[in-house]
Amino acid sequence: MERLLILNPGSTSTKIAVYEDETQLFVESISHSADVIAQYDLIVDQFEFRKDMILDVLKDKGIALDSLTGIVARGGLLPPVKAGAYRVNEDMVWQLKNKPAMEHASNLGAVIADAIAGPLGIPAFIYDGVTVDEMWDILRITGLPELPRRGIGHNLNTRAAAMRYARENGKAYKDCKLIVVHLGGGISITLQYDGKVADIINDEDGPFSPERSGKLPIQSFAKFMGNSDLSTKDMLKKLKSRGGIVAHLGVNDTREVEKMIADGDQHAKDVYDAMAIQVARCVGEEACVVAGDIEGIVLTGGIAYSEYFTNEIKKRVEWIAPVTVYPGENEMESLALGGLRVLRGEETAHEFVKQA
Repeated sequence: MERLLILNPGSTSTKIAVYEDETQLFVESISHSADVIAQYDLIVDQFEFRKDMILDVLKDKGIALDSLTGIVARGGLLPPVKAGAYRVNEDMVWQLKNKPAMEHASNLGAVIADAIAGPLGIPAFIYDGVTVDEMWDILRITGLPELPRRGIGHNLNTRAAAMRYARENGKAYKDCKLIVVHLGGGISITLQYDGKVADIINDEDGPFSPERSGKLPIQSFAKFMGNSDLSTKDMLKKLKSRGGIVAHLGVNDTREVEKMIADGDQHAKDVYDAMAIQVARCVGEEACVVAGDIEGIVLTGGIAYSEYFTNEIKKRVEWIAPVTVYPGENEMESLALGGLRVLRGEETAHEFVKQA
């Protein structure tokens, strides 16, 4: 029997869980107030504070540290990595502490996992990190050589959904040809083809979402940026957390949007339907990459619970391939199942080498 500690640090919370094989013993989200987070200049400075809270929860839940056989953490923003598991090693910890691809709370996952696992003599892993990049080289090319496309997005949830599809259809993941859509605060569309994340339209370059602006008219944006008094940092914040539905309707919860629609708000309906149309358009883009050689389209993420929204997408893309809906983000389960596959010898973990 394997007993795994699962770690998923977010900007204002740290979610933890313990699994015995496939069974979740508990999951808990530890909230961190904005005032507490503001005390730390860098995300890495939050390491001790978050680690101690995790250990306190484990003690409260009666989980003895020496009962753990492994730890799996959400992958931080490393330089481009392959899909699947990576063993947490000294190089990875150094990279996340000293030279991550970007500052993000998920960078703490592997660092905390290493600190807990080391004294226990058990392995620690990350699985399907944010920066998984298996994109076909021809799809990287853009109209400016200085700005190639890159693979970054909701790899953990979309790969887990694709593997679930494969399992439920009696196939190996490597034999599937799928388009998987993550519908959450950000929206991304992945082409998962012959066992690789061959392409991704991420939440910066694709549909707008509850919080993201998505792809914008580039010349108009350049003029807007030039005329704005916002700093680059503030503009990025606007695009990443104050765009999309928030910018149009002042809310980021799609359940509230659907209530507005039910109450007769036509503008809310237009904005929501436009988001669904943009998702469908990106599904079509990915289908074109492989000349329509797609066996299924999978919708997942929190917004996939909405029958209204998924139906708006379905009616526009079912002519490409059948649509399957797996609601929810399922991040903790996806991390646990990935770790189990490694510990059971069904997958081999990659070794990370730092990039100075």
